[in-house]
Amino acid sequence: MPPDARIPRVFSIAGTDPTGGAGIQADLKSIAANGGDGMAVVTALVAQNTQGVRSVHVPPPPFLLQQLEAVSDDVEIDAVKIGMLATTEVIHTVTGWLDRRTPPVVVLDPVMIATSGDRLLDRDAEHASRELASRANLLTPNIPELAILANEPVATDWQAVLAQAGRVSARYSVLVLAKGGHLEGDKVPDALVDAIG
Repeated sequence: MPPDARIPRVFSIAGTDPTGGAGIQADLKSIAANGGDGMAVVTALVAQNTQGVRSVHVPPPPFLLQQLEAVSDDVEIDAVKIGMLATTEVIHTVTGWLDRRTPPVVVLDPVMIATSGDRLLDRDAEHASRELASRANLLTPNIPELAILANEPVATDWQAVLAQAGRVSARYSVLVLAKGGHLEGDKVPDALVDAIG
């Protein structure tokens, strides 16, 4: 590493996954594997395994804000990765913090529906999630989550996914990583969609 370089400090704001396959546990592993210094704030405690979600506990939003402020008062943050936010109050807490702190890079993985099909976002929080999308530099939704951000039916083929990602990109002025993991078939395409005007 050059003498003037430093390890990027990446802040994960997300729920937990006791199996380590998603959430803060997976974020911290990914950050470390890519040479970053990971920090984390827990937005939801999730009782789940590879079979599905059993229960979700959301800590009080004022405590979440205390966690966010404690980190950002002390550490210069290079990037933020946001995952599960669960409720309107939690989304508003994180959105307000982002507006005050304006981190240089924000990646939003709008965790709304688990791979198992379990819902991880209150239905009344969908509008707040769309508002939060405009604060991000990059969105990484799965196909059902992309449909929620677009406020449209779920796309059923890759061309429809790309078109929907383009509309979301243009609407929120954000890059969208379109992911084909929920499509039928053996191919799992991905594409970075930029429709920022």
